Amino acid sequence: MPATDVTTTVAVQVRGARRTFTAELAPVRALRGVDLDVRRGEFVAVMGPSGCGKSTLLNVIAGLEPVDEGSVEVAGERVDGRDEDWLARFRRHHIGFVFQFFNLLDGVSALDNLVMPGVLGGMKRRAAESRARDLLDLLGLADRANQVPAVLSGGQRQRLAIARGLVNEPTLLLADEPTGALDSEGGLEVLELFRRLHDDGQTIIMVTHSPDVAAGADRAVRMRDGKVEPV
Repeated sequence: MPATDVTTTVAVQVRGARRTFTAELAPVRALRGVDLDVRRGEFVAVMGPSGCGKSTLLNVIAGLEPVDEGSVEVAGERVDGRDEDWLARFRRHHIGFVFQFFNLLDGVSALDNLVMPGVLGGMKRRAAESRARDLLDLLGLADRANQVPAVLSGGQRQRLAIARGLVNEPTLLLADEPTGALDSEGGLEVLELFRRLHDDGQTIIMVTHSPDVAAGADRAVRMRDGKVEPV
Protein backbone atom coordinates (compact mmCIF):
# COMPACT_ATOMS: atom_id res chain seq x y z
CA MET A 1 0.00 0.00 0.00
CA PRO A 2 1.46 3.43 -0.89
CA ALA A 3 2.32 5.77 1.95
CA THR A 4 -0.34 8.32 2.88
CA ASP A 5 0.44 11.88 1.82
CA VAL A 6 -0.16 13.79 5.06
CA THR A 7 -0.41 17.09 3.18
CA THR A 8 -3.71 15.91 1.70
CA THR A 9 -5.09 14.21 4.81
CA VAL A 10 -8.16 16.02 6.14
CA ALA A 11 -7.65 17.36 9.67
CA VAL A 12 -11.07 19.03 9.95
CA GLN A 13 -14.29 18.25 8.12
CA VAL A 14 -17.49 20.18 8.82
CA ARG A 15 -20.69 19.25 7.00
CA GLY A 16 -24.01 21.09 7.12
CA ALA A 17 -23.27 22.64 10.54
CA ARG A 18 -26.13 24.65 11.98
CA ARG A 19 -26.11 26.43 15.32
CA THR A 20 -28.90 28.66 16.67
CA PHE A 21 -28.88 30.60 19.92
CA THR A 22 -31.96 31.63 21.86
CA ALA A 23 -32.18 35.41 22.24
CA GLU A 24 -34.68 37.76 23.86
CA LEU A 25 -36.12 39.19 20.65
CA ALA A 26 -35.52 36.44 18.10
CA PRO A 27 -33.33 33.35 17.62
CA VAL A 28 -29.79 34.05 16.39
CA ARG A 29 -28.81 31.67 13.59
CA ALA A 30 -25.04 31.75 14.03
CA LEU A 31 -24.31 28.92 11.58
CA ARG A 32 -26.60 28.14 8.67
CA GLY A 33 -25.28 25.01 7.03
CA VAL A 34 -21.49 25.44 7.04
CA ASP A 35 -19.24 23.10 5.07
CA LEU A 36 -15.47 23.29 5.61
CA ASP A 37 -12.47 21.06 4.91
CA VAL A 38 -9.01 21.80 6.31
CA ARG A 39 -6.07 19.62 5.32
CA ARG A 40 -3.48 18.48 7.84
CA GLY A 41 -0.66 21.00 7.91
CA GLU A 42 -2.78 23.75 6.32
CA PHE A 43 -3.00 27.33 7.63
CA VAL A 44 -6.51 28.72 7.06
CA ALA A 45 -7.75 32.22 7.87
CA VAL A 46 -11.49 32.67 8.50
CA MET A 47 -12.69 36.17 7.68
CA GLY A 48 -15.96 38.06 7.71
CA PRO A 49 -17.89 40.84 9.46
CA SER A 50 -18.68 40.75 13.17
CA GLY A 51 -21.53 38.40 13.96
CA CYS A 52 -21.14 36.27 10.85
CA GLY A 53 -20.40 33.07 12.82
CA LYS A 54 -16.58 32.92 12.75
CA SER A 55 -16.04 32.35 16.46
CA THR A 56 -19.01 29.99 16.66
CA LEU A 57 -17.41 27.91 13.91
CA LEU A 58 -14.20 27.63 15.95
CA ASN A 59 -16.21 26.66 19.02
CA VAL A 60 -18.10 23.85 17.30
CA ILE A 61 -14.86 22.51 15.79
CA ALA A 62 -13.40 22.40 19.31
CA GLY A 63 -16.54 20.85 20.77
CA LEU A 64 -17.09 23.84 23.04
CA GLU A 65 -20.55 24.28 21.54
CA PRO A 66 -22.79 21.60 20.01
CA VAL A 67 -24.17 21.75 16.50
CA ASP A 68 -27.95 21.59 16.16
CA GLU A 69 -27.57 19.81 12.83
CA GLY A 70 -24.69 18.52 10.76
CA SER A 71 -21.40 16.84 11.61
CA VAL A 72 -17.95 17.89 12.80
CA GLU A 73 -14.89 15.66 12.47
CA VAL A 74 -11.42 16.49 13.80
CA ALA A 75 -8.37 14.22 13.49
CA GLY A 76 -10.59 11.41 12.23
CA GLU A 77 -12.98 11.57 15.21
CA ARG A 78 -16.59 12.74 15.21
CA VAL A 79 -16.84 15.60 17.69
CA ASP A 80 -20.58 16.23 17.46
CA GLY A 81 -22.82 14.29 19.81
CA ARG A 82 -20.10 13.49 22.35
CA ASP A 83 -20.43 13.93 26.10
CA GLU A 84 -18.43 16.53 28.02
CA ASP A 85 -15.94 14.07 29.51
CA TRP A 86 -15.01 12.72 26.09
CA LEU A 87 -14.73 16.23 24.66
CA ALA A 88 -12.50 17.41 27.53
CA ARG A 89 -10.11 14.49 26.97
CA PHE A 90 -10.16 15.04 23.22
CA ARG A 91 -9.35 18.75 23.54
CA ARG A 92 -6.44 18.07 25.90
CA HIS A 93 -4.78 15.90 23.26
CA HIS A 94 -5.87 17.41 19.96
CA ILE A 95 -6.85 21.09 20.32
CA GLY A 96 -4.74 24.12 21.20
CA PHE A 97 -6.36 27.54 21.74
CA VAL A 98 -5.09 31.08 21.27
CA PHE A 99 -7.43 33.91 22.27
CA GLN A 100 -7.51 37.62 21.51
CA PHE A 101 -7.12 38.64 25.15
CA PHE A 102 -4.54 35.97 26.07
CA ASN A 103 -6.50 34.24 28.92
CA LEU A 104 -3.29 33.69 30.89
CA LEU A 105 -3.06 33.00 34.62
CA ASP A 106 -1.84 36.32 36.01
CA GLY A 107 -0.77 35.03 39.43
CA VAL A 108 1.78 32.47 38.22
CA SER A 109 4.98 32.62 36.19
CA ALA A 110 5.22 32.29 32.42
CA LEU A 111 6.74 28.85 32.96
CA ASP A 112 3.87 27.65 35.14
CA ASN A 113 1.34 29.02 32.63
CA LEU A 114 2.70 26.30 30.34
CA VAL A 115 3.45 23.55 32.85
CA MET A 116 -0.06 23.48 34.32
CA PRO A 117 -1.93 22.62 31.07
CA GLY A 118 0.78 20.05 30.31
CA VAL A 119 0.20 18.30 33.63
CA LEU A 120 -3.58 18.49 33.16
CA GLY A 121 -3.06 16.91 29.76
CA GLY A 122 -1.42 13.89 31.38
CA MET A 123 2.28 14.76 31.30
CA LYS A 124 4.56 14.21 34.29
CA ARG A 125 5.62 17.51 35.81
CA ARG A 126 9.27 17.08 34.81
CA ALA A 127 8.29 16.34 31.20
CA ALA A 128 5.83 19.25 31.18
CA GLU A 129 8.51 21.61 32.50
CA SER A 130 10.99 20.41 29.87
CA ARG A 131 8.41 20.94 27.12
CA ALA A 132 7.53 24.38 28.55
CA ARG A 133 11.16 25.51 28.60
CA ASP A 134 11.66 24.30 25.03
CA LEU A 135 8.63 26.33 23.90
CA LEU A 136 9.73 29.45 25.78
CA ASP A 137 13.11 29.17 24.10
CA LEU A 138 11.52 28.61 20.68
CA LEU A 139 9.30 31.67 21.07
CA GLY A 140 12.03 33.95 22.42
CA LEU A 141 10.75 34.00 26.00
CA ALA A 142 13.38 31.89 27.78
CA ASP A 143 14.57 34.89 29.79
CA ARG A 144 10.98 35.60 30.90
CA ALA A 145 10.27 32.13 32.35
CA ASN A 146 9.99 33.33 35.97
CA GLN A 147 8.07 36.53 35.24
CA VAL A 148 4.31 36.87 35.58
CA PRO A 149 2.28 37.84 32.49
CA ALA A 150 1.47 41.32 33.83
CA VAL A 151 5.06 42.52 33.31
CA LEU A 152 5.26 41.24 29.72
CA SER A 153 4.44 43.32 26.63
CA GLY A 154 1.31 42.55 24.62
CA GLY A 155 3.33 40.73 21.98
CA GLN A 156 5.16 38.69 24.61
CA ARG A 157 1.90 37.74 26.32
CA GLN A 158 0.44 36.59 23.03
CA ARG A 159 3.55 34.53 22.30
CA LEU A 160 3.15 32.99 25.75
CA ALA A 161 -0.50 32.25 24.97
CA ILE A 162 0.56 30.55 21.73
CA ALA A 163 3.14 28.50 23.63
CA ARG A 164 0.42 27.42 26.07
CA GLY A 165 -1.70 26.27 23.14
CA LEU A 166 1.20 24.14 21.88
CA VAL A 167 2.20 22.44 25.15
CA ASN A 168 0.32 19.22 24.45
CA GLU A 169 1.42 19.11 20.80
CA PRO A 170 -2.11 19.52 19.45
CA THR A 171 -3.31 18.22 16.11
CA LEU A 172 -5.05 21.54 15.54
CA LEU A 173 -4.31 25.09 16.73
CA LEU A 174 -7.35 27.38 16.85
CA ALA A 175 -6.72 31.12 17.08
CA ASP A 176 -9.53 33.65 17.57
CA GLU A 177 -8.36 37.17 16.57
CA PRO A 178 -4.83 36.52 17.93
CA THR A 179 -3.58 39.94 16.75
CA GLY A 180 -6.71 41.90 17.67
CA ALA A 181 -5.36 43.27 20.96
CA LEU A 182 -1.89 44.07 19.61
CA ASP A 183 -0.30 47.02 17.85
CA SER A 184 0.89 46.58 14.28
CA GLU A 185 4.40 45.52 15.31
CA GLY A 186 3.09 42.94 17.76
CA GLY A 187 0.61 41.69 15.17
CA LEU A 188 3.33 41.13 12.59
CA GLU A 189 5.44 39.35 15.22
CA VAL A 190 2.60 36.93 16.01
CA LEU A 191 1.84 36.36 12.32
CA GLU A 192 5.49 35.51 11.67
CA LEU A 193 5.34 33.02 14.52
CA PHE A 194 2.28 31.36 13.02
CA ARG A 195 4.11 31.11 9.71
CA ARG A 196 7.02 29.37 11.43
CA LEU A 197 4.68 26.93 13.15
CA HIS A 198 2.93 26.26 9.85
CA ASP A 199 6.25 25.65 8.13
CA ASP A 200 6.93 23.00 10.78
CA GLY A 201 3.66 21.25 9.91
CA GLN A 202 1.20 22.70 12.44
CA THR A 203 -2.44 22.81 11.29
CA ILE A 204 -3.91 26.24 12.11
CA ILE A 205 -7.36 27.80 11.78
CA MET A 206 -7.27 31.51 12.58
CA VAL A 207 -10.17 33.96 12.79
CA THR A 208 -9.18 37.49 11.82
CA HIS A 209 -10.67 40.76 10.59
CA SER A 210 -7.36 41.85 9.09
CA PRO A 211 -6.66 41.24 5.39
CA ASP A 212 -2.94 41.74 6.11
CA VAL A 213 -2.99 38.98 8.72
CA ALA A 214 -5.12 36.69 6.53
CA ALA A 215 -2.62 37.14 3.69
CA GLY A 216 -0.11 35.15 5.75
CA ALA A 217 -2.29 32.02 5.62
CA ASP A 218 -2.41 29.40 2.86
CA ARG A 219 -5.96 30.46 2.03
CA ALA A 220 -8.79 32.58 3.36
CA VAL A 221 -12.33 31.32 3.99
CA ARG A 222 -14.93 34.09 4.01
CA MET A 223 -18.11 33.92 6.04
CA ARG A 224 -21.27 35.98 5.85
CA ASP A 225 -24.61 35.52 7.62
CA GLY A 226 -23.61 32.18 9.10
CA LYS A 227 -22.43 30.63 5.85
CA VAL A 228 -19.12 30.09 4.08
CA GLU A 229 -19.15 32.12 0.89
CA PRO A 230 -18.35 30.20 -2.30
CA VAL A 231 -14.91 30.77 -3.73
